[in-house]
This record gives sequence, structure tokens and C-alpha cells, in this order.
Amino acid sequence: MKPGSEPSKRLALLGSTGSIGEQTLSVVAEFPERFEVTALAAGGNVERLAEQVKRFRPTLVSLAEEAAAQELREGLGSEAPEVRAGAAGLVAVAEHPADLVVAGLVGAVGLEPTLAAIRAGRRIALANKEVMVMAGALVRRELARRGVELLPVDSEHSAIFQALQGQRREDVAKLILTASGGPFRSWSRTEIARASVEQALDHPNWDMGPKITIDSASLMNKGLEVVEARWLFDVPPERIEVVVHPQSIVHSLVEFVDGSVLAQLGLPDMRGPIALALSHPERLPLPMPRLDLAAVGRLDFEAPDTKRFPCLELAFRALAGGEAAPAVLNAANEVAVAAFLAGGLSFPAIAGTNRAVLEEWLGGHAGEAVGSLEEVLRADAWARAKAEERLEEGRV
Repeated sequence: MKPGSEPSKRLALLGSTGSIGEQTLSVVAEFPERFEVTALAAGGNVERLAEQVKRFRPTLVSLAEEAAAQELREGLGSEAPEVRAGAAGLVAVAEHPADLVVAGLVGAVGLEPTLAAIRAGRRIALANKEVMVMAGALVRRELARRGVELLPVDSEHSAIFQALQGQRREDVAKLILTASGGPFRSWSRTEIARASVEQALDHPNWDMGPKITIDSASLMNKGLEVVEARWLFDVPPERIEVVVHPQSIVHSLVEFVDGSVLAQLGLPDMRGPIALALSHPERLPLPMPRLDLAAVGRLDFEAPDTKRFPCLELAFRALAGGEAAPAVLNAANEVAVAAFLAGGLSFPAIAGTNRAVLEEWLGGHAGEAVGSLEEVLRADAWARAKAEERLEEGRV
């Protein structure tokens, strides 16, 4: 650090070997004087985590399993930092001294460590949408109680966050989330029913992990983002809309009471919203291609087709069903997507499984609030068991 310069920002990263984690570290690598990586948590990719340790020199790392943690210790030898494992390891990374915790995990596994980071007073850069989907009300209460700032990383929520800067919240009429439409946007229901895993993973615009890519193909990703937006920005569901925008240039919009609409535009590259969350309120001069509107030529928008893509409508139903219902929908979806990726489920059966589990929950638990992490995890476990039961019995 040069004399008189600002100290570097300390980062702890949950999900360092995933898509968001890798892109976060690529931004960090571009600005080594601005950031210091203090802790990393990964799943089971020992080799990649070892490379990250050697490059960024964190003092604490964690892996999902103890066997993988031991492999990392032995592989790094004297270069190894403190190595932890399991759920306790994730929490340790989340609570490790840092100025910002980047929550880049995928799925329900990210909820407990993100709450731990909030309770430790850490500022949060949130890319793990399931945190707000499962426990949005609970997370909002914890953020307020601890006085912690949460910065959204999802491109759509980052766009809304940017459009709201300097605006009065009482002047907001509507949030408009954009969706690419995924690889099946122009496919018929018959074609979608025959879709393969490889076809579903072939996203036209974005480079994402497999689970998020499948969710994009089913529009469940957009449904989860609707739930996330409801809690991130404290806007009721009836004032949140989704529009399909196949170019993925307009990342989302905010409509105000006077009819004005503010949008954030950019090329489809997650490094942009990641960098903004890392540096806010500053912006980093990223070495990325710039948006050329003349080259883009046109921007198209269309209404989503909930007949072909029913998962989006399920998200709105879950929001209307009480604070616990979105956690149920998310859990059922994680089970269904995993089964589809493993070749054991057809693409339309993802939505069918989600609907059946959600409807069963609403039949006995509609309107239930969430008072604790334990209540969220109970709803999550119930939904996973119900989804697994349906898959095992072939009721898809």
C-alpha cells in the first residue's frame, strides 16, 4: 500500500470456486491494491481452492467435507492456512474478520453462514438469492437489528439498487425485473417436454453455474428473484413485474409514480455488478468491453408465458402463502433440479414437483410467519422430504 493511500478492503468469500466466486476473485485480481482476501469457503474442489490459496493468501479456508480439508492441508503443507470443514467451517469464514462478506454460495446452504455474517456485523454482498427467498423477513429484521448494509449482486437487483439511488422510496410505483427467457424462450411446450440436460444448460447470454442455468431455463430463477426483490427493497409482490428481454442489456427497471422509468443497461457480464458491490459507493474502472447501442441495434421486450414456464407464477403464489412458503418452493426446486441434472426427471416435471409440494404445504400451513432460522430449516427439510418422496414413488 502506498503512503497516504486508503487501506485495502478485507473480503471473505463464501463459494470461492463457483461461478460467482471465480468472477469475484477475477475482479480482485485486477485491483490487488484495493482488496485483501482474508477467508475463502469452497465446496469440494480442492485443486482449485489450493490455487486460490496460493494466489490470494487467505488466513482461513473451509471445505464441505473433512476429507477434502485434510487433502488440502496435506497438499499445501507449510503454505496451508487454517483449514476448517462442514457447516461450522462456513460459519467460521462468514464470521472471520472482514469488511465485506461476499455470499456467493448456491442454494439453501448459504442461509446459515450469511445470517452468521450479519450477526457478526459484517457488510454483505449477496449473490446467494436463496438467502432472501427462504428467510427474507427474518434477514431484514436481522439487518435492521445489527445495522448492517446488504448490497445485491444479482444483475437484476443490482440494476434496481442503482436506479433507486437518490430517489424517494415513496415515489416508487413498480419494480420491473428483466428475464432473458433462457434457451427455451421460443420453444413449444412439446419441444420443452423433450429437452435434454445439455440443451437446458445452453444459456444464450450468461455464463452461470448449472443449477442457476436450469432455473433460468424454467424461469424459476426469475421467480426466486421476484421473492428476493420483495424483501430486498420492501416492495409488495403486486408492485413487482417481470418482462422478457432476450438481449439481456437492460438488467432491470424502476417505474415511478410520475410515469418515469429508470433502467440500468450493460453487457451481460457478472463482473459489473460484482465490482459495484465490492467497491460501493465507488465504481471501479473495469477492463471490460463497453456497451455499443448502435451495434446492439434493438432492444426487445415481451410478456412471460406462464403456460410454458409455470415456475414464475408459483413464486408469486408462494409469496402470497406466508413467509415460510417461498422456502418450501425453493427446497422442492433444488431437489427437482438436482434430479433433472442427474437424468432422473423430465424438464416439465421440475415445475410439476414444485407445484405439488407447494400446494401440499399451503393446504396446511398457509400464512405462517418465520420467527427463527430453525423454523425456516424445518420448512426446508419438510419440502425436501416431500419432493424426494414424490420422485421415489414416480409421482412427477
